[in-house]
Amino acid sequence: MTLSIYLNFDGTCAEAFAFYADVFGTDPVIVMKFSDGPSEFQPDADEMDKIMHMSLPIGDSVLMGSDVVKGWGEPPTPANCFSISYAARTRQDAEEKFTALSDGGSVKMPMGEMFWGSYFGMVTDRYGTSWMIAYDTPAGAD
Repeated sequence: MTLSIYLNFDGTCAEAFAFYADVFGTDPVIVMKFSDGPSEFQPDADEMDKIMHMSLPIGDSVLMGSDVVKGWGEPPTPANCFSISYAARTRQDAEEKFTALSDGGSVKMPMGEMFWGSYFGMVTDRYGTSWMIAYDTPAGAD
């Protein structure tokens, strides 16, 4: 079984995913604009270049997203009811991802050693997405 995160944007999906691709050093595997879809799935002419679906592999997971167009739901707003949790492979990887995601965003909890044995921090990126970055220190390591 797999669980993936699907993000909705108000016209900034392509920009956000370009940022995430840069942060995580990966490339989208699917980029579909509304103009690529059949006529029954096409919005108003001024929204044809918005993203219908985008898929970005990050490690063993996939981050997906789309823009919300008129008539297809409520305009998205940054939510405070979820965070994307990234388990870094190294402490340096955790630092690099946290620093990159912080650029233009806001730090909620700086990276630091936690009582549960993890190097951990929380940040909201420039697109309003909340992230938890963690590196679990191996037992017996300093």
